[in-house]
Amino acid sequence: MVVIPPAVRAELVAHAQEEAPNEACGLVVLRDGVAERYERGRNAAASPYRFELEVDPELWFLEDDGYELAVFHSHLSSPPRPSRTDVENVGLWQGKPYLIYCVARDELAAWTIENGRIEQLEVRARS
Repeated sequence: MVVIPPAVRAELVAHAQEEAPNEACGLVVLRDGVAERYERGRNAAASPYRFELEVDPELWFLEDDGYELAVFHSHLSSPPRPSRTDVENVGLWQGKPYLIYCVARDELAAWTIENGRIEQLEVRARS
């Protein structure tokens, strides 16, 4: 389960809408499965079909402080489910929370992707 408080969800939605027609991407900073904040990234691919996340390198050190980092990206109209491209390019995010927001449907979903296997995580607004 991943808890995305309304204020954090609003930031994800705003970023996704601002970056359209390209995919938005960034990092959701979690503690004990609860999102504390969202850190916007830059989609170096500048594409509506895939993302290449660029963020401040200092953010990676948050894991040393007990935070968990979840990747976030948006889909313009396709369902908030990992695409084949997402699965093939999961890289560092294998086994970690993977959040996708669909702009057209206003839907947010969370997943884990590990060894090609996709599993959905429950998303709640409050714990």
